[in-house]
Amino acid sequence: MCLEKLYRKSVSQMVSYLIFTTILVIIDQITKYLTVQNIDLYEVVEVIPNIVSFTYIQNTGAAFSILEGKMWFFYIITALVIGVLIYFMYSEAKNDKLLGYLLALILAGAIGNFIDRLLLQYVVDMIKLEFIDFAIFNVADSYLTVGVIMLMIYTFYDERKTLKENNGDE
Repeated sequence: MCLEKLYRKSVSQMVSYLIFTTILVIIDQITKYLTVQNIDLYEVVEVIPNIVSFTYIQNTGAAFSILEGKMWFFYIITALVIGVLIYFMYSEAKNDKLLGYLLALILAGAIGNFIDRLLLQYVVDMIKLEFIDFAIFNVADSYLTVGVIMLMIYTFYDERKTLKENNGDE
């Protein structure tokens, strides 16, 4: 009975993480669709002058267009990353919702850009920060960046907590 309850809780948590991931991927895909439908390629649309604009580009590489045109590499790496993230969501995040949602955030970013690469052979990017010289990015890239930074912070604090517990400090 106890194992069955634990199994149901694990499945329930996974379902909530996957629903969250799906919602985020839909938001990403909608922003990309709206960009393609409403902004011409390389057109600049100011949103907040000197701060942020929308500039539609087609990125065939990774961040800053590195590894441009190496789609096979992105397919393999992304498939591996998706598998690892799902594995950790199930194995490590069943008792830690924060970890589960951080992994889901990263998963959504990976899937959002993977969809573009599979269907279009490039990634739709559109957000340009005007106040710094930075790559044009998209919503999925934001999920990846925020998710990885938050996961690093989470890991740092989790390690400190574990060390304190193991040393008997409170």
